[in-house]
Amino acid sequence: MKIKYIPILKDNYVWIIINSNNFCIIIDPGDYIPVLHAIKKLNIYPVAILVTHHHLDHVGGIQKLLNIYPNLSVYGPKDTKIFGTNRTCKNNCYIKILHYTFKILFTPGHTTEHISYYKKPHLFCGDTLFSGGCGKIQKGMILNMYNSLKKIKRLPEDTLIYCSHEYTFHNLKFSKSIFKNNQTVLKLYKKVKNILLKNKCSLPSKLEIEKKINPFLNLDNVEIRNYTKINKDLMFDLNILAILRKMKDKYK
Repeated sequence: MKIKYIPILKDNYVWIIINSNNFCIIIDPGDYIPVLHAIKKLNIYPVAILVTHHHLDHVGGIQKLLNIYPNLSVYGPKDTKIFGTNRTCKNNCYIKILHYTFKILFTPGHTTEHISYYKKPHLFCGDTLFSGGCGKIQKGMILNMYNSLKKIKRLPEDTLIYCSHEYTFHNLKFSKSIFKNNQTVLKLYKKVKNILLKNKCSLPSKLEIEKKINPFLNLDNVEIRNYTKINKDLMFDLNILAILRKMKDKYK
């Protein structure tokens, strides 16, 4: 099993899983032309698409790919049907493609029906969790995002995080402003900076590392509580998540 990334749009990644017979699974094709170029270059043939959520930068290429490969199975949450999904996924169910079994994890917060695909040790989590950060939270979905992050945090520590955007460096700048003496953050910051200077991908990350450097997985941390300056009477994790995400939105 090989996993390749395709840069698309401004900072998105399409992930492609390739088996030993050169059949492949495409994850979140927000554009189709770079995907077609990769298919040709790698000499692979797509059999399925996995969709995490309905935002255009994740589904924008589906219809064009279906026009070229009409037999594709397209898996996703029910609100992606209008974009070409023909296999609706439900929480905790399993799907089998190319002899690979994926568990569907319901991970709402960024959108109401966001899902992630888990095949140990690989997690394709769309815009729920990023390296060093989490996705923007839809209005009224703070509790959902909180529970989704907790769900991911409970996975094995060797879980590899394949998110859909190259946000790592900017997220680590934010983490660095909070965890001022965290050597893991500082070392990773320098490492990612060098990776990006070479126009390479900083992902996947590992959950074991994220637990050390990601503010949104450390809501009970003293440094997080001090950074958010929450009144002691309001100092509970859900409230900290809401304030921390707002602070991240404003961070330059």
